[in-house]
Amino acid sequence: MTRKLFLFAITCLLCFANTLWAQNVMEQAEESYRQGKFSVALGLYEEELKNRPNDPFVYYNIGNCYFKMGSKGLAAANYYRAFKLAPRDSDIRHNLSLALSSGGERFVPAGMPIVLHQAFFALSYDELKGLFLLLFWISCTLGSVWLVKRKFGRVLATVVVIFMLCGGWLWWRHTLETEPLAVVAAPSAEIRSGPGTNFPASATAAQGHLLLVLDGKDSWYNVIVKSQGLKGWVEKSAVEKI
Repeated sequence: MTRKLFLFAITCLLCFANTLWAQNVMEQAEESYRQGKFSVALGLYEEELKNRPNDPFVYYNIGNCYFKMGSKGLAAANYYRAFKLAPRDSDIRHNLSLALSSGGERFVPAGMPIVLHQAFFALSYDELKGLFLLLFWISCTLGSVWLVKRKFGRVLATVVVIFMLCGGWLWWRHTLETEPLAVVAAPSAEIRSGPGTNFPASATAAQGHLLLVLDGKDSWYNVIVKSQGLKGWVEKSAVEKI
C-alpha cells in the first residue's frame, strides 16, 4: 500500500511539474511576442504544440507569429487548423479571413451570407458527431417506447426529422473536413502542366491561395486552385498542407 501511495504521489508531482513547465513555456512565448521577437515566440509555440496538438489557440498563436513575420500563407494554414478545432472563435475567424484575403482568397464563399456560414460552422466536427450520436440514441430509445407502448409518436417523428437533418449536415461537414487542402506558402507558386520544371507554367497562384490536392508525384502536387478553378502541378516546397 505504501509503495502504491508513493507511486501515486510521484505521478501527481510529475503531472504538476509538467503543467507548470507548459505554463512557463506559454508565458515565455507570449512575452517574446509582446516584445516583437516573433521568431523566438514561434519556436516556443511550436515546441508547445508537441504537447498540445489539439489546442486551437496554440495554432492561432503560431499563425499570429507567421503573420507578423510576413508569411501570410503559413499564417493562413495555422489559422485554418485552429478554425477546424474552434470554428466559433471570432478572433480565429477574423484572422483566417484576413490572412486569406491578403492573397486574394475568400474565407466566406461569394454569395453566402456571413450569418449562414457562421451557423454552418456553429459546431466543431467532433461536436457535430457527438450530437449526431446523441440524436441516434434518443431516436432508438423513443422508437423502442413507441413499438412497445405506442407513446410519444409525434416526439419520435420530430426527433427523427432532426436526426436526418443532422445527418445531412454531418455528411456535408465530413466532405469538407476530409478535403486534402493546402495553401500557397511561398511568395507565389507556378501552376505547371506537368510534374516538372520542363513543363510550361500556365498561371501563378499568390501566397495564401487555397489549393485542393488531387495527387502527388515525386516533389510535385497535382492541385486545383479553389478560387480560380485552375488545375495543374505545383512544387511541394511551395505549399503547406493543412
